Amino acid sequence: MSSYQVRKTPGDTAWFRHDRFGMFIHWGLYALPARHEWVKTREKITDEDYDRYFRHFDPDLFDAHEWARQAKAAGMKYAVLTTKHHEGFCMFDSKYTDYKCTNTPAGRDLVREYVDAFRAEGLKVGFYYSLIDWHHPDFPIDPIHPRRDDDNVQELNKGRDMHRYAEYMRNQVTELLTNYGKIDIMWFDFSYPDNNPPDKPWLKGKGKDDWEAEELIALTRRLQPDIIIDNRTGIEQDLWTPEQYQPQSWLRDKNGELVTWEACQTFSGSWGYYRDETSWKSPEMLIQMLIQTVSLGGNLLMNVGPTARGCFDYRAQNALQVYADWMKFNSRSIYGCTMAEPEFSAPNGCRLTQSEDGKRLYVHLFQYPYAFLELPGFGGKVEYAQFLHDASEIQFTENQSDHFSEGRTEGEGLLVLNLPVIKPPVVVPVIELFFRNL
Repeated sequence: MSSYQVRKTPGDTAWFRHDRFGMFIHWGLYALPARHEWVKTREKITDEDYDRYFRHFDPDLFDAHEWARQAKAAGMKYAVLTTKHHEGFCMFDSKYTDYKCTNTPAGRDLVREYVDAFRAEGLKVGFYYSLIDWHHPDFPIDPIHPRRDDDNVQELNKGRDMHRYAEYMRNQVTELLTNYGKIDIMWFDFSYPDNNPPDKPWLKGKGKDDWEAEELIALTRRLQPDIIIDNRTGIEQDLWTPEQYQPQSWLRDKNGELVTWEACQTFSGSWGYYRDETSWKSPEMLIQMLIQTVSLGGNLLMNVGPTARGCFDYRAQNALQVYADWMKFNSRSIYGCTMAEPEFSAPNGCRLTQSEDGKRLYVHLFQYPYAFLELPGFGGKVEYAQFLHDASEIQFTENQSDHFSEGRTEGEGLLVLNLPVIKPPVVVPVIELFFRNL
């Protein structure tokens, strides 16, 4: 069994740490301008001007079952959908607002279709819910609000009541957690209490007290006792969620305990659909990010930003296909795996994952070594070795190697894998090592 002890949290994260790979879906009115999901505040668009997207939101090609099939084919085991992003638009039929998809040409509850389709494919279901709302009349204008640079901000903020807004959020979360069956993840986003511009003291960021986070979390757990909650309300819960960067070690809390963590990443530089964005990640980078994450005990939540017509565009489909092609043959090195035991060190250009029962170790070849691979400390421990993608045997020698033109290499505990000179046709080849029963 794995020797790594992860900090206990209110929710049971065992399934989460087994499944390792999920799909994030950022979808809302911002798919129409197609210029980033923060377009409303980046361009300081007024509510009146932004309403044109509300009037024209008509995802006529949306097929939640097709989304779910693509997620499952890519090897993803769970999904998280934006039920409401910072723009305040609700993708579900909330009775607490008119600013919702059922009042657009879409005319239907899109969250309902998502839940039913993903659940039918056996995927666990998560909801993203923004703590921020640039449309709600009680949400005070702050440093990231579209109206932050208006001359009359102080006047506009008069009468806005954060307590009423917090109650609005609890009402909507109640709807989400009672009307759609079992929900596995609640992904709140996000707190920024230290964002207080010194030149504009009337603007200040928001944190856990503004969200009334303790009450919000208590409500969430009361309605869905088995749910997993992220840490972005400003109160630590089950998940740490590093965004758009890859940690270089297993994350720890302030007491040094290992935490359950999930890197959230995008195929390109935007979360929402961005037509003209060009920094799409290569197949190698996509696969390496997943492996790197699991090799450090984490999960990867990979984002798709659907178009305004409700489809994954061709670049997103290509990226999902990269995962589908690789995971079809190599998912055994991801599911139920974690960071390798400390006694095993990865050779240069490799990453290691190990099954939680400790019986198998996976060597992921980021750089193909050509003809041989030295693994110090593995000698005498491996019973069998094979490529994972085709289960073809890899022969090996122990304690010495004669494959070097400059002479013999020796070393107690040395394992040398004899590899084909030509790299197999796999983005990242994986070697599966079966340990002896010692």
